[in-house]
Amino acid sequence: MSKRYVLDSSAILAVINSENGEDKVEPKFRDSVVSSVNVAEVLTKLAERDVDLNDALNYFLNVGLEIAEFDIALALRTAALRPATKHLGLSLGDRACLALAMQENAIAVTADKTWKSLDVCKIELIR
Repeated sequence: MSKRYVLDSSAILAVINSENGEDKVEPKFRDSVVSSVNVAEVLTKLAERDVDLNDALNYFLNVGLEIAEFDIALALRTAALRPATKHLGLSLGDRACLALAMQENAIAVTADKTWKSLDVCKIELIR
């Protein structure tokens, strides 16, 4: 794998929704990986808007984003992050992104400002 960035759902949604910060995310696509948990989060948000999920999944595959399977090693790492992140209210998807960034020694890219207080991996805010 060895990608430089791990994208959080909020970063991907910024691109899909043309939100502030999209210009900081889209150029990173080819050098990024995203957890399958975060793909599920993004697809869930799109399903709420009646977007065709097969088209949305093809979007991920066509823009060069590598999708990392959420295996048992990532599950353990994600669970281990809970005590250190509970006070911030981080979701399973948030922790899955951080766990993957830790595993890959990569930079976690997010719109979630609360992550900046964490010292678990390198974090880049998009806005």
